[in-house]
Amino acid sequence: MSKDSAGRKGVTGHSQGAAEESVADSAGAAAKALLPLHADHRQRLRERFLKSDTDAFPDYELLELLLFYAIDRVDVKPLAKELLRDFGSLGAILAAEPARLLQYKRVNERTLALFKALKETGRRLGRAEIEDRPLLSSWDALVNYCRVTLADEATERFHVLYLNRKNRLIADEQQQRGTVDHTPVYPREVVKRALELGATAVILVHNHPSGDPTPSQADIDMTRTIKEAGDIIGISVYDHIIVGRTGAQSLRSLGVL
Repeated sequence: MSKDSAGRKGVTGHSQGAAEESVADSAGAAAKALLPLHADHRQRLRERFLKSDTDAFPDYELLELLLFYAIDRVDVKPLAKELLRDFGSLGAILAAEPARLLQYKRVNERTLALFKALKETGRRLGRAEIEDRPLLSSWDALVNYCRVTLADEATERFHVLYLNRKNRLIADEQQQRGTVDHTPVYPREVVKRALELGATAVILVHNHPSGDPTPSQADIDMTRTIKEAGDIIGISVYDHIIVGRTGAQSLRSLGVL
C-alpha cells in the first residue's frame, strides 16, 4: 500500500470515528437535556411538600410524590390524575386489585409494592391505637382502624374482632370475602373460632363497597343470628360496625343489639 493510500485511509478512519463520537455526544446531550426537566420538577415538588401545610397539598400531587419512588425518569403527574379520576380516592387506589392497577401504563411491581406497603402501614398504625387497651373505651380509635382496614375495599369483607375478658383485642380475622354487595357469613364458624381463641366477646365488622354504611335488613338479621349463637355458649356480641367511604354505623347505637 502506498503512503498516499495509507494516509487517505487514516484520514477516512479518523473522520468516521469523529463522526460517530459526534453522534454519540449529541444523543447523550439530548438524553441529558430531557432528564433535568423531570428531575427539577421532582425536587421542587419535594421541597414544596416539606415546606407546605400538608392538609392543603392536593391529592394528585401527593400521589405524584409517592409515584416518584416507584417510577423513574418520567412525568408521573398524568398517571396520578388518571388513577384518582378512575378510582375516586387515594384509599381506593391503595386497596385496588393488582391486576387492575397493572392495566395502567407505567404501573409496575414497584408501584404495587409501594401501594401495598402504604396500606399495610396505615392498618398497623391504626391497630397500634387499639392494642393493649380496652376497645370499648377506645371507640373512636376502633372505628378509625375499621375504616382504614376496610372502607375502600371493592368487595364486601367480613371481619371479626375477638376480645378477651378485659375487652382487649386477641385477633382480627377476616371470616369471609364476598361480592360487591353480599358476604356469606356462618354464625357457627364465628363462635367456634371464638372458643378456639379463648375469646369472651366479639365485635363484628364489615364494609359496604357502595360507600353507604347504612345497615341492610340482611345485616340486621345476620347480626341477631350470631348474637343468638353466641348467647348459647357465653360469647357476647358487643357490636357490629359497618364502614363505608362516607362514614361508619354501629348497630348497637342503632338499637339492634
